[in-house]
Amino acid sequence: MRGTLALAFVIAQATAFAQSPAATPAIDIPKADLEATLARAPAAGVMDQQIRVVDIGKYNVAVGVLHRAAKAKHTAISHAQVTEVYHILQGSGMLVTGGAIVDATPVAADSETAKVLVGPSTTGPSIRNGRTRKVSPGDTIVIPPGVAHWFTSVDDDMNYLVVRVDADHVLPAGYVNPALKK
Repeated sequence: MRGTLALAFVIAQATAFAQSPAATPAIDIPKADLEATLARAPAAGVMDQQIRVVDIGKYNVAVGVLHRAAKAKHTAISHAQVTEVYHILQGSGMLVTGGAIVDATPVAADSETAKVLVGPSTTGPSIRNGRTRKVSPGDTIVIPPGVAHWFTSVDDDMNYLVVRVDADHVLPAGYVNPALKK
């Protein structure tokens, strides 16, 4: 009898859990939003733009897009609290991860980089003792918090999607890129 009551309780709990709505509904980021954001990229420069930041309870998830022109100057960076997942859409280059940032300098706390894009971070001109590899369309790279990363060179102008996992809620939940607000 006790086993039957316990089983009934477990089934009732599982049914209630399965029927309860998710705290956050699915959020769509259409290709048009990606393209509209990329259209603002400087032809000869570097652009990092958050498209959206969604609070899904235990953490925030941000989706953004980056453009790196082959001729632009690229610097190293490390984020204290945010994981990044890069998916290369177009172009190619040499990516270095790990090691130590040379002449590391904290990013200003009131900068867009810290407040909107990646939270507290450190930047510098290069990385010492990192792992270098070529990345190209279709490649996906996961960069945990605290891991330095840097493109030493970009062969062809590069665009890549970035998903930022923010377990500490340092990114602004509900953010929508101003270019997409209608």
